[in-house]
Amino acid sequence: MPEAHDALGVQAVPDTPGALESLLDLLDLERIERDIFRGRSRSSLVPRVFGGQVAAQALVAAGRTVPEDRLAHSLHAYFLRPGDPGAPIVYSVDRIRDGRSFTTRRVVAVQHGQPIFHLSASFQAYEEGLDHQADMPAAPDPETLPTAGEMLPRHLPEDVARRLVEARAAVDLRYADTPPWGSVGEPREPRSQVWFRTNGKLADDPLLHVCLATYVSDMTLLDSVLLAHGRGGWAVGDVVGASLDHAMWFHRPFRADEWLLYDQESPSSGGGRGLGQARIWTRDGKLAISVIQEGVVRVPRS
Repeated sequence: MPEAHDALGVQAVPDTPGALESLLDLLDLERIERDIFRGRSRSSLVPRVFGGQVAAQALVAAGRTVPEDRLAHSLHAYFLRPGDPGAPIVYSVDRIRDGRSFTTRRVVAVQHGQPIFHLSASFQAYEEGLDHQADMPAAPDPETLPTAGEMLPRHLPEDVARRLVEARAAVDLRYADTPPWGSVGEPREPRSQVWFRTNGKLADDPLLHVCLATYVSDMTLLDSVLLAHGRGGWAVGDVVGASLDHAMWFHRPFRADEWLLYDQESPSSGGGRGLGQARIWTRDGKLAISVIQEGVVRVPRS
């Protein structure tokens, strides 16, 4: 049987910018025991660990207990408690099942003696099968869109824009339309498109690309909820919120260091929660990933 993903292949090529190297280092968990890993955190715009980081690290932990010939095909996760960015996170992996075609893992992330996150992930050995997909939606060419460094200062206070650019420096993320904080007070169709790729080349390990897509997937998915109500979001403080659960299905191979279109929409919000669903496409039109997330979306009390 092939060996597990021991080091995840997180060594980027030498010309990777510092921000991406820092993110890859964050995902390179320390192995404490056979199925126990420890991760660090990075600062974020809110006083808790960024949910995409916890999800990506948990998937790294799961992947390191799975043979390399089995690729991640789905994950289902719950965010249980806010993570403390000043404390390490311990990831404990349960080897639920090792079948002939599928491997299942359960990961619990713990801080201060309490679970903060729960992940179930499934991996599959490659096989041929029936193949069809929906058509890719129309979208502008990513090269024609402004970078985050160009767009954010147009709509946000200088200090907020700078912190948001720094927090996302490892990723080149470009909005196809005006983001929520650029149209506050103007309800719009609850749909958003962004193009993204890492700011540097990556090693070829498929698990690495899946983990980085998982990391990015938590950045903008609830934007579509905000658009429906003309809210600017966490960056401007007219809503408070957090991720509740997150699910992803990985359909086809992709590279996170090549342009991916994140086409997002919100079919519903209510009860202090908002639902976002999305598809992620490669630039040449292949449906790579499906994503669904529900989050807390509340209007702050006066």
